[in-house]
Amino acid sequence: MAQVARALWPCGRALAWGLAHRPPPRLPVQGRAGFAGTAGGPAATARKGSSRLLGAAALALGGALGLYHTARWHLRAQDLRAERSAVQLSLTGHLQLTLYQYKTCPFCSKVRAFLDFHALPYRVVEVNPVRKAEIKFSSYRKVPILLAQEGDSLQQLNDSSVIISALKTHLVSGQPLEDIITYYPPMKAMNDQGKEVTEFCNKYWLMLDEKEAQRMYSGKEARTEEMKWRQWADDWLVHLISPNVYRTPAEALASFDYIVREGKFGVVEGAVAKYMGAAAMYLISKRLKSRHHLQDDVRVDLYEAANKWVAAVGKDRPFMGGQKPNLADLAVYGVLRVMEGLEAFDDLMRHTHIQPWYLRVEKAIAEAPH
Repeated sequence: MAQVARALWPCGRALAWGLAHRPPPRLPVQGRAGFAGTAGGPAATARKGSSRLLGAAALALGGALGLYHTARWHLRAQDLRAERSAVQLSLTGHLQLTLYQYKTCPFCSKVRAFLDFHALPYRVVEVNPVRKAEIKFSSYRKVPILLAQEGDSLQQLNDSSVIISALKTHLVSGQPLEDIITYYPPMKAMNDQGKEVTEFCNKYWLMLDEKEAQRMYSGKEARTEEMKWRQWADDWLVHLISPNVYRTPAEALASFDYIVREGKFGVVEGAVAKYMGAAAMYLISKRLKSRHHLQDDVRVDLYEAANKWVAAVGKDRPFMGGQKPNLADLAVYGVLRVMEGLEAFDDLMRHTHIQPWYLRVEKAIAEAPH
């Protein structure tokens, strides 16, 4: 029914416009020989009055019909939006999601931003970063991991971008998750350091048909833009976090104090992690700076990245997604959010133009219907 209505909508709109704006019917024109009296006689006057009356009646009828069709299709559009909302509620209602995470992990934060914005209920399991006993069921040993119970089917989704793309595809298309995850096959590859890693094909691509893609995006450029900046968040922005939050011994200690408070550590593990972890990460951050070819002051790279993102969003739209955040907005926000409460985050807000956008995304997530 919704597809039929969408197909008929342009025709109905054109019909209403035509009825409301077409000129009054023209009466047949007679030559002078056809008139019984002179041009200014009573018969001519009566005909002119009748023509004006009929014209006014036609205009009134056309306007009324136009208003009727406009109102009718406006109400139908509201019904279609309500139907889509009901479909999303039915899809989210039968999904039981469990997220295995470290709270301070930027990739996990991305997934939470997506789930919260789309009002998807989920259970969080905080993983002990030392023992990782909570994910012993999985041969894939990185977080985030999402378990999705869909009826009798239990699916494990790995990699933050795959999780987001698969769930968004499910919400838009209604395809079963067990089918969707086959579109993102894992693949073994060698990274720049010669270490074997698992990559996932197509992970920034939503598996939608043409009509679904048209409903989701304003055009092909919008889809390409979203994919580009989602990948930028993974390939560049996320690598600026550690060098900035562990930039100095004091910042490294403050960061690990935050990690221990928010993470799942035992008393002894927490004390060891706070001091030994801070010292180790301070040294590792220097190696990361060299590996990613960052400037001597890594804050400069962070500021440049933030301002580059703000420039890409532009001044004419509140979000890259237009009037609401898209997957790129949520990814960038999720990565940056893990620095909240730390010196690097305060510096970022103070020395770049990103704060208005950041607060808009934060508000949009907080106001998502639950």
